[in-house]
Amino acid sequence: MALRFETRASDSPWVDTVWTCTSAQVAEMTSVAGVCWGLVFWQRDGIAYASISGPETRTGTAPVPEGATFVGIEFAVGTSLRTVPTPALVDGGVELPDATRRSFRLDGARWETPSADDAEALVNRLVRAGAVIRDPLVTDVRRGHAPAVTARTVERRFRETTGLTQGAVRQIERARNASALLAAGAPVADVVTGLDYFDEPHLARALRRYVGRTARQLRDGTGGAIALNLDRQDLHPRRDLRLV
Repeated sequence: MALRFETRASDSPWVDTVWTCTSAQVAEMTSVAGVCWGLVFWQRDGIAYASISGPETRTGTAPVPEGATFVGIEFAVGTSLRTVPTPALVDGGVELPDATRRSFRLDGARWETPSADDAEALVNRLVRAGAVIRDPLVTDVRRGHAPAVTARTVERRFRETTGLTQGAVRQIERARNASALLAAGAPVADVVTGLDYFDEPHLARALRRYVGRTARQLRDGTGGAIALNLDRQDLHPRRDLRLV
């Protein structure tokens, strides 16, 4: 059984991560909560597909097409599509019509289907055309700036732009970070302390709700296929816990 995920960070302020995946002898996988919307391109048996994925607020189970290859672009929190509000995508998605191996249709135009290496080039074209936009207030908040508006206004704009509350985003991101640290060998007690969980049961509930794994499963690499890259070679548990 194999579901091989590879992810990389991006130097584009519009992109969170770019990922690739191949599947073999996997019928289903555990989906994981995430805060980003994205574009996903995949091929199977010579047929091409494209879709818009939305933020996910909980873990679940998703089918995996046998022998498929995927390329995904996860967009930064605060960005959105001009024609599809991100709140409408939460816990769902939209299949894009007329996809081929070379192109797909979005926002009334055809665009070249990207590889993982030229994902940012596609994003730049979408931004220049106005197909992808962002809320500068949400972007500033994500960068740690304090805007000159009320907290209520910030929360309203955040929800309107992302479909999520700021609290939900923090909880999901924290659980994903905890998962990567545990998979890399960090002791549970260190993760609890480093990521400011109340105690181990609090961490366990978050992992169950957002990741669908226990701390032991993450440590041992058990539980089946999961839509999360836990084989992070650049992750150092002690160092990264100190930086949280």
